[in-house]
Amino acid sequence: MKKKALIILGVLIILTPLGLLTSYDAWGEWDNEYYKQMLGFLPKGFVEANGIKPLIPDYSIPGVNEVVGYYISAIVGAVILFGIYFILAKIIKKNSETN
Repeated sequence: MKKKALIILGVLIILTPLGLLTSYDAWGEWDNEYYKQMLGFLPKGFVEANGIKPLIPDYSIPGVNEVVGYYISAIVGAVILFGIYFILAKIIKKNSETN
């Protein structure tokens, strides 16, 4: 199961630069004005989230090729998300063993 998940993750990381082929924003990466127009209001959490500084803004690293920056962003994002997943899985497993 882990091998299958890693293969799927690898394929998704390899396909990441396909986002460079479109001139449209990536899904869910719209600006606040778009959300305000679509929802009719801007949720409080969206306004407060503006203060969060992205780890790799616009998926680019100064001085690094655009495609390579995309790959690095994909790998960093995947490692962070899988790290969070594994930490939560260990906590849940540990709690279920003690109960």
